[in-house]
Amino acid sequence: MSVTNRQIRLAARPVGEVKPEDWEHCSGPADEPGPGLFAGRTRVISLDPAMRGWLDDRPSYLPPVGIGEVMRAGSVIEVTASRHPDFQPGDHVVGMFGVQEHVVSDGKGAMKVDTSLAPPSTYLGALGMPGMTAYFGLLDVGALKDGETVVVSGAAGAVGTIAGQIAKAKGCRVVGIAGGPEKCALLTDELGFDAAIDYRAEDVRKALRHQAPDGIDVYFDNVGGDILDAALTRLAMHARVVVCGAISQYNNATPVKGPSNYLSLLVRRARMEGFVVFDYAKRYAQAAQDISAWIGAGRIKVKEHVVRGSVDDFPETLQMLFQGQNVGKLVLELA
Repeated sequence: MSVTNRQIRLAARPVGEVKPEDWEHCSGPADEPGPGLFAGRTRVISLDPAMRGWLDDRPSYLPPVGIGEVMRAGSVIEVTASRHPDFQPGDHVVGMFGVQEHVVSDGKGAMKVDTSLAPPSTYLGALGMPGMTAYFGLLDVGALKDGETVVVSGAAGAVGTIAGQIAKAKGCRVVGIAGGPEKCALLTDELGFDAAIDYRAEDVRKALRHQAPDGIDVYFDNVGGDILDAALTRLAMHARVVVCGAISQYNNATPVKGPSNYLSLLVRRARMEGFVVFDYAKRYAQAAQDISAWIGAGRIKVKEHVVRGSVDDFPETLQMLFQGQNVGKLVLELA
């Protein structure tokens, strides 16, 4: 009996916001694994702000998704058949398998995970790329020191929730910036942030003066735009600005808005540095070990936003990221 594989492919390059017609919903027979390959069924698909950048035909840290190609995505699959010595039926594997129901892989870039220790979704969140991003962004790029003042934008998202909690575990004062009273309450009441700023209801620059009176030592930026500009006015001497993302700019049909207050870097002898988490791949195991220990000790609480549905729900679910609807890591769990 043949198995049908549903896929989401890129149909057109988006201009501004991604539209339904930018996607193609496809189906065809699932492939069988040849020698040295394994096949699997997708259990959970990761949705990340970086996906928007992968759709644009411009130079970046990864080549753009090609027109007609299966949409790139991290996912956790369950192996169903194998002709690969390292993967057996029943194994759960995380990798960049794309937005499709069934996968055939040679195992390159894939890693087996133990779902008895954590749910599959957590290997796409706190123990996956968002967790790694928060860890290396803060500790390596941000050169975090105990007792510093840390401000995180996009603080209720997949990376922001972990970054803020790592900073708290390191003994820092942590201020989160998020949209809406519910997200701000989550940061302070549940995740242990010292303060939260609602950018939708408050003057961010004024609120930062109040919450970081001695200046910001590390600013972990996930949003760019006006909030980045506001943070630059509050830098402490020798501050570090970690450029992780700029979700406020990803859907622009016009050029990206750069920071107008960048001369604060000169005045405060500060630095602004971008990074790509893939550069730290050789150290993922150590990061995962540290994050797991913090989770086990209750220092990090995992927040996940799980949407249950089918591959065809991917386009609509992706839009939740850009509408601020998710709290924590957003994943699509296939029924």
